[in-house]
Amino acid sequence: MKELKALIFDVDGTLAETERDGHRIAFNIAFKEAGLDWNWDDALYGDLLAVTGGKERIRYFLSDFHTDFEHDDIDTLIIDLHASKTKHYVELLESNAIALRPGVLRLMEQARAAGLRLAIATTTTPQNVTALVNSTLGADALAWFDCIAAGDIVPAKKPAPDIFDYCLEEINLPADECLVFEDSANGVLSSRGANIMTIVTQNNYTHNDDFSGAVTVLDHLGEPDLPCKVLSGQQISGSYVTVEDLKHIHANG
Repeated sequence: MKELKALIFDVDGTLAETERDGHRIAFNIAFKEAGLDWNWDDALYGDLLAVTGGKERIRYFLSDFHTDFEHDDIDTLIIDLHASKTKHYVELLESNAIALRPGVLRLMEQARAAGLRLAIATTTTPQNVTALVNSTLGADALAWFDCIAAGDIVPAKKPAPDIFDYCLEEINLPADECLVFEDSANGVLSSRGANIMTIVTQNNYTHNDDFSGAVTVLDHLGEPDLPCKVLSGQQISGSYVTVEDLKHIHANG
């Protein structure tokens, strides 16, 4: 096993609880503005998360949950709704309505101090990533990441491995020198499809997902005053995840 050199983070549900408290709310605002009577409640949105990508999620809603809806130009409607949703999502972030999950900032700072490189690989738009990083880490933190692979930069979204393959090429590292942080079964399928060892921090939407491809599954990364719990896989040495834990997991994965 090679030395651990980089950490690659998913965004939605991994860095922050953006799905329930951000994207879902922004979608509903966009629907209302467009004169549509659609409302994605918590339960429905959980079902829709089976599909990655905002535009793809709207199309899935129409094909599987709202099959009687008719429109002269569905493709344009989806593009317009997604653009409106992105605007409202960014506004939510700019109002500091969404915080990072426990341990994210602490672990990133420790990783940088230890000389590990950071990257992002996500299906959300680059605009959404920038807004989240700016609102939670500060504008200067965009420079922390050697690669921000996001949105439609690759043709096939998760669970396809394309976004991680792209990220590896951009940071010029082999898969076995990296660790991925994900939160969903689709994310694990994507990262493992790129042969990258993966740690999961599950959330309320993904706690029933199949994480059999992950090396470790936790409820969150933990803080000194907020212990995390290892749900399956390799254990950690204390009550919160450290860089030394990551190196041990990577070496023994």
